[in-house]
Amino acid sequence: MLREGEQLDDVALVIPVLNEAAVIPRLLRLLGILHPAPAEIIAVDGGSQDNTAALMRQSGSVHLIEHAVRGRAAAINCGVIAARSPLVCVLHADTILPDDAIAVIRATMEDPRLALAGFISLIAGAKRVRWGTTFHNWIKTWYAPLIFRPHLFFRGARLLFGDQAMFFRRSDFLAVEGCDEKLTVMEDADLCLRLCRRGRIRLVNRTVTTSDRRIAVWGELKANLIYLYVGIRWGLGLRHRLERHYPDIR
Repeated sequence: MLREGEQLDDVALVIPVLNEAAVIPRLLRLLGILHPAPAEIIAVDGGSQDNTAALMRQSGSVHLIEHAVRGRAAAINCGVIAARSPLVCVLHADTILPDDAIAVIRATMEDPRLALAGFISLIAGAKRVRWGTTFHNWIKTWYAPLIFRPHLFFRGARLLFGDQAMFFRRSDFLAVEGCDEKLTVMEDADLCLRLCRRGRIRLVNRTVTTSDRRIAVWGELKANLIYLYVGIRWGLGLRHRLERHYPDIR
């Protein structure tokens, strides 16, 4: 049931943030040129120690929630619960949406068979595009569920990740009880497994651009080995303290 003032195709952007002051000005500038505009922009700050929260407050266009529970899963849950719009896109602060992203989300979610979708993520920095990692991230959405959850793969499940700007119906998210807050990483892939009970999962044939900051620090080979190691441990159910192998990079 829609709440008062809602439209069936209203879209909320939920942005979990933590110490993202370096990218917030660009993020706000690019959100301002989305056409059509989202119905809501909700940023959930998990305890930033820089001026992330101050920058968000100054924008005038963002509903900032300062959340006591640290972790992206908790921030996503908090933001989706606070949203009023029927459609929600979870956006990382270092990911750039195409100008018509809201229209793409609306059109995609008109398909009642879908429970979750996302964009193809182009990994890039100021000087180069990381084509190898971009390709690996794309093909991983197919081979990871085929290897670890083949019974779900053949029902239309794919494993998407946060830098692909995942989007879904708020009602479906709440029906599966949202993200698992015990997971400090891979909460996005786990959400795919939850939502595949509600419908199919797909990537749309459009791109978003995500910062290569991890690769810039670790190097491309090391970064992809870390992604594989964390993903394999998660897929095998070895999920305890995965964050040790996937530290924050800002």
